[in-house]
Amino acid sequence: MWGGARTALAAWCAARKAGGRFTLRMEDLDAARVVPGMAEALLRDLAWMGLEWDSGPDRGGSRGPYKQSRRQGLYVVALDGLYRQGRLFPCNRSRKELRMLASAPHGTSTPYPRHLRPAYVVPHWYERRAAAIRFRVPDGVVRFDDLVCGTQAQDVAREVGDFVLRRKDGVFAYQLAVVVDDLHMGITDVVRGQDLLHSTARQLLLVDALGGIPPRYAHVPLIVTAQGEKLSKRDTVCTVATIRARGVEPDVLVGYLAWSFGLVPECIPMKPIELLATFSWSRIRRREPWTLADDFPAELSRTVTLHACTAS
Repeated sequence: MWGGARTALAAWCAARKAGGRFTLRMEDLDAARVVPGMAEALLRDLAWMGLEWDSGPDRGGSRGPYKQSRRQGLYVVALDGLYRQGRLFPCNRSRKELRMLASAPHGTSTPYPRHLRPAYVVPHWYERRAAAIRFRVPDGVVRFDDLVCGTQAQDVAREVGDFVLRRKDGVFAYQLAVVVDDLHMGITDVVRGQDLLHSTARQLLLVDALGGIPPRYAHVPLIVTAQGEKLSKRDTVCTVATIRARGVEPDVLVGYLAWSFGLVPECIPMKPIELLATFSWSRIRRREPWTLADDFPAELSRTVTLHACTAS
């Protein structure tokens, strides 16, 4: 999916502009949601675009491994520490019960009710691993400055409630895994889509509970279809491989993506390194998603053709 490649372009520019390292990590904890071949396709796509990385699943590095499925031991250690602090409790509510709590009348998410925290837990519940494990969210507002979206504030206790860190089936939650990985790998800047902006306050609570230093966050606008829908990982129309098969050169796609962010004033072919001189988070459009035409590959081809005719 080239939406991921677009976010990677911004992350790569930020790292190179600062003279830092670009780390590539595969988040593959939930095997049921992993699309076969997607990880390998991403590596090919980024390499084709000229976005080289310093550490990653195919290159190693001092803070590896770089696949979350191989980092389970680190998550266990972090969870053990939170348990010793008294920050966890078991949740034995059925999926049906939780589904009944999961939707509010206007379609908004409703927080996990605090009254569902157990007043008493059986001894050694943690060692038995027989329930989902939730994090006790403290009262108070979490504030942070996002490099793209500006100042943010969220009362996690009111808006989210106590959240899951490990499911009953043993799968660790995204919130815990990414925090542990960021701290262990020494990540200073996290770049991702704005659909994950709402997760950041929860992650900052975990960073604090684990005694870490939080990274800076940059949540970039999403790409949506002409119907306003978020692109699916299984949408083959807008993959880098599809665009490459249409004969589009990597510089053309890089230029288009930079233009879609607002990093450059016009859509012209560019190499990633050419963006470094003027790259700035302040140039990226803040809240507006980028809307694709119904036939994006054809639109991109027409854009390239137009540029070629203008330049000749």
